[in-house]
Amino acid sequence: RRTMEMMYKTIAQALRAKQLYDESPKDYLTFFCIGNRERRLGGEYLAPNKPPDGSNYRAAQDNRRFMIYVHSKMMIVDDEYIIIGSANINQRSMDGSRDSEIAMGAYQPYHLAAQGSPRGDIHGFRMSLWYEHTGRLDNAFLKPWTLDCARKMNDIGDELWDAYSGDTAVDLTGHLLTYPVVVSNVGIVSELPGRKCFPDTRAPVLGTKSNSLPPILTI
Repeated sequence: RRTMEMMYKTIAQALRAKQLYDESPKDYLTFFCIGNRERRLGGEYLAPNKPPDGSNYRAAQDNRRFMIYVHSKMMIVDDEYIIIGSANINQRSMDGSRDSEIAMGAYQPYHLAAQGSPRGDIHGFRMSLWYEHTGRLDNAFLKPWTLDCARKMNDIGDELWDAYSGDTAVDLTGHLLTYPVVVSNVGIVSELPGRKCFPDTRAPVLGTKSNSLPPILTI
C-alpha cells in the first residue's frame, strides 16, 4: 500500500499543479491482478476427497475462482521496445551481487515511435496480450497513451473484478482484474467497502508488514 500511495500522491500533486481537477490519478497509473472464474459444467472430473469445510481451498473450489500467479516480468514501452525477464526493480535484483537474474530486450529499427505509431511485432504482441487478458478488441487499444484507453481499461478491470468477486460463479470473459482498492483524488489508497481480504483467502488487500523477516530479505 505504501508504494502505491507514494506513486499516486506524486501523480495527484502533478494533476493539481496543472489544474486538471477532473482527472484521477488512476487515469495515469493502474494496478491490476490476474484471476479466473468459471461455472461448473456437467461431466467434470470430481476428486474423491474434498478440502475441509471452512478452509480457503474449499471456498475457492465452491466459488469456482482462483488467482493466477506469474513470476516473470515484462515491460513494453511505446510499442517499440520490450523487455522480458526475471528481475524485480528492487535492490535484490539490481545490486549485481545478490540474486541471479536474466532478461531479454528487443526492438525493431524500422518500427520506432519517432517514425509514428509503431506497428511492428511488439505492437502486435501487446494487442494480442491485451486481447488475452481483457477478452475483447477495441479501437482505443491502438492509442494506449490516451485517457480514453486508460479509462476503458479501468472500466474493463472493474467489470471483471465485480464478476470475479460476486456471489454467483460465471465464466469470466477475461483475466485482467482491477486491484481492489479505492484511490482518492489526492492519492490516498484505501480498501473497497467490505473487502479487507482477497476472496476465499485471509490475504489482506492492502498487505501487511512482516514481524519475522528483516528488511534486508524483502527489499
